[in-house]
Amino acid sequence: MTDIVSWLQELTQALPPFLRWVGVLVAGAVPYVEAEGGAALGVVAGLDVRISIPVAIVGNALALAAVVWLAGAARAGVTRGRTKSATPKMQRVRRVFDRYGVPGVSLLGPLLLPSHVTAAAMVGFGAPRTRVFVWGVAAVAAWAVVIGVLVHLGVSAAVA
Repeated sequence: MTDIVSWLQELTQALPPFLRWVGVLVAGAVPYVEAEGGAALGVVAGLDVRISIPVAIVGNALALAAVVWLAGAARAGVTRGRTKSATPKMQRVRRVFDRYGVPGVSLLGPLLLPSHVTAAAMVGFGAPRTRVFVWGVAAVAAWAVVIGVLVHLGVSAAVA
């Protein structure tokens, strides 16, 4: 494990500092990597955990804002009476949404699907865009802090 950490740190140290942070920002915006993965990659790459986590969160928030806006625009363009068969994963998201609402899906969503997918689904279900965005960013931030700190502690222990 320390070989991988050392390799990644050597690779990123050759890059200008600005590009290291851009990499974390972009990683945070990618579905399935999300802010948690972006923060973890930044920490493993040797970047300061106090900056990696917020930068990854900003990356995810930017992508989430775009998804929420696009999903809202798409929903507005489709008639309400029209139904579409949902995949089993989306049916699970709908059941969680019906039971726990926007906060529950936002906080539990990363266990099922990326925040981008759950946010689009909630807007598609009729949840207000602002509420979905705010809860989505809060949930992603919470997960990023937990994962980022755990990875930081693990990397610190492995290197020491």
